Amino acid sequence: MRISSGALESLVDHLKRHALRTDGPFTLASGATSSWYLDGRQTTFDGVGAALVGRAVLEVLDEDVTAVGGLTMGADPVAVATAIAGAGRGLRAFSIRKQAKDHGTGGRIVGPVRAGDRVALVDDTVTTGSSFLEAAAVLRREDIQIVQAVALVDRSGGVVSARLEAEDVPFLGLVTPDALGVDPG
Repeated sequence: MRISSGALESLVDHLKRHALRTDGPFTLASGATSSWYLDGRQTTFDGVGAALVGRAVLEVLDEDVTAVGGLTMGADPVAVATAIAGAGRGLRAFSIRKQAKDHGTGGRIVGPVRAGDRVALVDDTVTTGSSFLEAAAVLRREDIQIVQAVALVDRSGGVVSARLEAEDVPFLGLVTPDALGVDPG
């Protein structure tokens, strides 16, 4: 599946105007340093940006997906925006905590997702795919099937796709560094 050119152009424009920083160096979650950084929450927490994100992700979701989510915090606004955009098809959002809670209902998964659901993992930006792999492991322990993974920005140069392919999870990055006008390295 591919995102329509209009939706992609609008998303890229919003990311460039609001979320892209080129005044580095920046240390990424992976530990690598980069001359640019994408603060995805500047788009995903913005009303207009969230609507663009929700529509863009919804366009590429497999029709069998019943819920979207991933590791908190990067996945949360993407999942909620997509669930809102997909409310007509009954799409739900969920979040995976970094650690299990020891009170209340406990566990790591938050939201209306359960065994048997077919889900899409989402995130704002990926470099190594470790967040997706961790989320997939948590979901599989609960008998939740991962249908696909979608990132707003894939800065991995193919690393995430290869790592997820080894786990039988199709991956799609909607935006690449080239589209943002920055060096992939």
